[in-house]
Parts: sequence; C-alpha cells; structure tokens
Amino acid sequence: MPDPQQHGEHRNLVESVLRYIPGFHGYLEKEYRRESDQLARTWLVDQVQRGKRGLDDFTRTLTDAGRFDELTLCERFRTRLDTLLNRIRAAVQGYSGFFDFVRVDEELLSQVYDHDVSLMEEVKSLAEGMERLGAKPDIPAEIIPQLSQQLDAIVDKWDHREDLLKGLGDA
Repeated sequence: MPDPQQHGEHRNLVESVLRYIPGFHGYLEKEYRRESDQLARTWLVDQVQRGKRGLDDFTRTLTDAGRFDELTLCERFRTRLDTLLNRIRAAVQGYSGFFDFVRVDEELLSQVYDHDVSLMEEVKSLAEGMERLGAKPDIPAEIIPQLSQQLDAIVDKWDHREDLLKGLGDA
C-alpha cells in the first residue's frame, strides 16, 4: 500500500540541492504531494479493479449454473463499483499547485493523507472480499449485501475526502 507521506523522501541529488533554495523547497514538497495523491488514487482504482475480477468470476459461475435471477444483485453492485471508480479517476488532485490561485494548507493535507490511508485499508478489504467470491458457495443474496455495506462505507469516506478538500469537513 503506498504511503503518501513518504513519496518524496527518495529523490535525486539535484532535487536535494534545490530544496535549499528559498521558496523552491515548498514547490518541491507540493509537487511530491501532487504525485503522491495521483499514486494513491491509482492504487485505489487498481485494488477495486483487481477485486472486480472475482466478481466477474462469481457472476460467470451464476450464469453457467442458470441462476439468472440472482445476477441482479451482482449487477447493481458492479454499477456502484464503477461509479466509485469513475469518481476516483476524475477527482481533482488533493491540493493546489505552487502557482495556483487557491492554496490548501499543510495541516489539511496531512488530514487528507491520514484519511486516505484509512480509505486504502477499507478498499483493500473490499477487494479481498470480492476476490474470495468465487470460493463461496453461498447465494448472492447473502454475500453481496455484506460487500455492499463495505462499499457504502468507502463511498461515504470518499465523500468525506472531497468535503475535506473543499474545506467543508473535519477529519
């Protein structure tokens, strides 16, 4: 799991020297954070995509068994997953750049990164649950609602992240 706080620690010699130039240190730090935010969001998307393969296998098993009436729950769940993926992909990066008009303070960024670590843990758990779907003999009516509750919590957490970045919420 990527750690957004540590992304900029291992940089080359030129960047290390440039950090001592007044004003440039802040610029580099913000650029590292911009890259970290992108890496974190890419990781989230990759995890959900990985889990969706388990969901695909599960729906294929239901289809092969002729259990078509049970596919509706799976498809609703997949649609909600896709909506979340699109929101994560389209999200504005987690702070303003050096020359941008609007700036986000450093404490808020730390809150967002702490929030992101928690979000990553929940997404990883959901992905693992979806991957295990193929091994479950249970019916979707028992499995999908459990995963759906996890997805609800992740969507709420993503909403809260967006509120934090808009200055509308506390961590």
